[in-house]
Amino acid sequence: MDANIAFPCGRDRIEAVLPHRDPFLWVSRIIACEPGVSVVAELDASEDLPLFEGHFPDYPVLPGVIIMEALAQAASFCILAARAGEGNLGFFAGIDNAKFRNQVRPGDTVTLEAAIVKSSRRLCVAEVKASVDGKVCATATQKYVLAPADTAAAGE
Repeated sequence: MDANIAFPCGRDRIEAVLPHRDPFLWVSRIIACEPGVSVVAELDASEDLPLFEGHFPDYPVLPGVIIMEALAQAASFCILAARAGEGNLGFFAGIDNAKFRNQVRPGDTVTLEAAIVKSSRRLCVAEVKASVDGKVCATATQKYVLAPADTAAAGE
């Protein structure tokens, strides 16, 4: 990863840091980032996302699990940006105190915020918050285990 990444940045720079790809990349842009400390990102909940067809057909809402995943991806960007070239993958180790307060609807832009509160070689913890137009949609404390990509691929 380029240590001189400039913010804001779009999908090309996000994909240079995160291993996720469509259809499971849930960060549209990074607004601001202090690598290893905090990040503010956005997700465009496009009206044409296929998941809105089934969740729910008459009242489409972005699933809470996708909001949690988007927050984890934003936090992981922040963590991995501070570890340039390490080639780690992040896996959920826990989600504590998750609260869902407002819905995310088609066409919304979700602001994803994460503050990294612990970052060791293998375990990271982030306080995360998702909001739309200043209204908090979800909050949680998320925990991630980092594993080198080659070890994770080998199933070790």
